[in-house]
Amino acid sequence: MIGEDGFFVVRLAEGSEDLIAAQRLRYQVFVEELGADGPLVDHAHRLERDAFDPLFDHLLLIDTRRDALTQDQVVGVYRLLRSDALPPGSAFYSEGEYDLTPLRSSGRRLMELGRSCIHPDYRGGTGLMHLWNGLADYVLRHGVEVMFGTASFHGTDVEALAPALSLLAQNHLAPQALRVRAKPPHGVAMDRLPEGSYDRRAAMASVPPLIKAYLRLGGFVGEGAWVDHQFNTTDVCLVMDAARMSAKHRAHYLKRQERTE
Repeated sequence: MIGEDGFFVVRLAEGSEDLIAAQRLRYQVFVEELGADGPLVDHAHRLERDAFDPLFDHLLLIDTRRDALTQDQVVGVYRLLRSDALPPGSAFYSEGEYDLTPLRSSGRRLMELGRSCIHPDYRGGTGLMHLWNGLADYVLRHGVEVMFGTASFHGTDVEALAPALSLLAQNHLAPQALRVRAKPPHGVAMDRLPEGSYDRRAAMASVPPLIKAYLRLGGFVGEGAWVDHQFNTTDVCLVMDAARMSAKHRAHYLKRQERTE
């Protein structure tokens, strides 16, 4: 898929070189910017990788204006894993942090989202829009009904994040049928402050843009946050039921589907 501005391409990774380029971008964002680490992070080659990478489709945002000989052209990444592509007996990445029983037992077509990141030079521009349009195409093509995945606040000081976490728990908690729950020992309560005891505007301003974007699409958060000391983040699990998406975005998805039929 080529963006309307002519130089962005959105497609799935097609081989090891594409995957390595995605892992380099992830290293820049998650390791160098956010201070993450892990047993499979390759500092010598500046690659952020894990054991789940071979299971996922990797959606890439490519800027064809960049010199392929001196720069990576991959400037955005989304990692996607459908329930029908999950090998029997395997777990989703999120199951290391959350009990996904409500989703697993729903009988619906699931897709896990993860490792979403954009090169610093492309934040705030049209690149993310193209990446999301590519995600929309993928969702429609595979008949995905429920999307989920962890998204992160930077840092592990839960008390400093208490207003934002409380706001999410009190206003955007998933319905029981979709309410995944954070696992011990690193799961913590999100509803930490009484309603009215904090500045709602300031709390929402501190919520990361990706989480706010999912909420605007009609997404929810699971019960509890998960403190990831290895990645230096506090994670929430976002769940989005395609049937509950806002009419505006559902219409956008359907228009895209009509153009491809």
